[in-house]
Amino acid sequence: MAGFLPVCREEMAERGLSQLDFVFVTGDAYVDHPSFAHAIISRLLEAYGYTVGIIAQPDWKDDKSIMEFGEPRLAFLVSAGNMDSMVNHYTVSKKRRKTDSYTPGGVIGKRPDYATVVYCNLIRHTYKKTPILIGGIEASLRRLAHYDYWSDKLKRSILLDSGADILMYGMGEHSVVEIADALNAGIDVSDITFIDGTVYRTDSLDSVYDYVRLPDFEDLQKDKLKYAESFYTQYQNTDAYTAKRLVEAYPGKRYIVQNPPSKPLTTQEMDDVYALPYMRTYHSGYEKAGGVPAISEVKFSLISNRGCFGGCSFCALTFHQGRMIQTRSHESLLEEAKLITKQEDFKGYIHDVGGPTANFHHKACKKQEKYGVCKDRQCLFPKPCENLIVSHKDYLALLKKLRKLPGVKKVFVRSGIRFDYILYDKDDTFFKELCKYHVSGQLKVAPEHVSDAVLEKMGKPENSVYRKFAKKYTRLNEQMGKKQYLVPYLMSSHPGSDLKAAIELAEHVRDIGYMPEQVQDFYPTPSTLSTVMYYTGVDPRTMKKVYVPKNPHEKAMQRALIQYRNPDNYDLVKEALLKAGRSDLIGFDKKCLIRPRKKEENEERRNATKREKRRRK
Repeated sequence: MAGFLPVCREEMAERGLSQLDFVFVTGDAYVDHPSFAHAIISRLLEAYGYTVGIIAQPDWKDDKSIMEFGEPRLAFLVSAGNMDSMVNHYTVSKKRRKTDSYTPGGVIGKRPDYATVVYCNLIRHTYKKTPILIGGIEASLRRLAHYDYWSDKLKRSILLDSGADILMYGMGEHSVVEIADALNAGIDVSDITFIDGTVYRTDSLDSVYDYVRLPDFEDLQKDKLKYAESFYTQYQNTDAYTAKRLVEAYPGKRYIVQNPPSKPLTTQEMDDVYALPYMRTYHSGYEKAGGVPAISEVKFSLISNRGCFGGCSFCALTFHQGRMIQTRSHESLLEEAKLITKQEDFKGYIHDVGGPTANFHHKACKKQEKYGVCKDRQCLFPKPCENLIVSHKDYLALLKKLRKLPGVKKVFVRSGIRFDYILYDKDDTFFKELCKYHVSGQLKVAPEHVSDAVLEKMGKPENSVYRKFAKKYTRLNEQMGKKQYLVPYLMSSHPGSDLKAAIELAEHVRDIGYMPEQVQDFYPTPSTLSTVMYYTGVDPRTMKKVYVPKNPHEKAMQRALIQYRNPDNYDLVKEALLKAGRSDLIGFDKKCLIRPRKKEENEERRNATKREKRRRK
């Protein structure tokens, strides 16, 4: 039956259904588009013959909100949405955000804090024994003990706090179908302990084999260094081909068991997922509220790949999607592009063709196809691996085909690109065509910092690599007669960044004549290497101490330094410069960041005059 999946009992009845197999509870509004996880999982289950209804953003203060469809035959599915609910609600300074792009009309507050836990507890009030399966980014990154920035403490696995039966981590297509088939076959949810990409609770390890025992939760609470060691063990076990089963013990002889990750999707499986009958927009019931803002970012974009072997320390992709690149076929992407061109409001511009990293379009090396990714080595950091395959030929061929489609005027690349990977390509064809056809005036890149000491903690290439890329980008655009600019994303207060490093970044901003409108202050989100550094004060890769700027005032100074031209930041910038012993950057020289104020200016002029007189004598 065409149309949206049912969101109320009336729509369920229209389909001739008296009971659904699954009820999906989500913290996002219902958007039936493949950029939304609830749409993919629901449509996939539907394709396998299961019926699914959507309860989007239920009122967590009202038990009746979870009872819209009654009890599902097999299970409730629960997700906080496309973002961790705490990141969705709060800025890095822990102030409440004013809008929510995943809610009709952009209204904030339509989902609770720690939404996965709250929704599960809401379900358990009424449905005591119905299986609950949790997934999504919030559950995935909180599957084991994790540091929670907002409460500033180590939290236990979300499985325990939610009371859910099974947690699906990663993208979930393989695991959700296997669980559905197992439940449909009559297997009790407590016996579904054998599926990759899942985490479950148990009171005994008698039937658990070939596992690595992580430090007990009580020990992690007492010793931050043990947590750093535990996390790095987890980090080394994120690949479907090499990962071991992990066990974490809790008081009362309770254990959390993490099975190895699900295998990456094949190209055919990826094509099948994106060919499902999505409505490609938000539910029509949201029109009165003004629609769902998040659709505007993805409506005319194509997701061409998943996974990332970039290995940035502050990114959770290694823990969620993994390092193995998964791609769709050209045919699949061209078919979706044709659907986009037929939409009434399409103006001829495909906004993006990419994924976590747009220009990663194949596995990093041939070895990965058989043995998976390396446990103790990164593909690009600190230097590119000698086995790394550097080629943009397939991605470029795809972009050329998309450009030729009837009705398409421009195809832009707006999702992240790895500038270092472009540089490592000995063939400049992609770089040239990127500048010529696929940049909309500004190319956004993420050098993040300029201090090599900080970049090392970030897992990013040395600053010299970015400088070389920027120089080449400028030269290519000049040769083409184009006025296109680089917009660098910069991050303040990352572990390893002290005032000296922050001033170094400010001087770089000065030298390139750039005034960033936005600066990302480091945000410690669950399950990243950088967050572990922030919490423990050590780099889990080496167990060596790391300087961590935690004081809000110092963080404000580091942020202000990057935006030193803003008059509102003057006092913070001056304080930072004086504290770091860099008063030489206060004055009238072109290398100075700020000038003295009037009183100070007059004093400086008098002193300068005195110095000049002494010099002449």
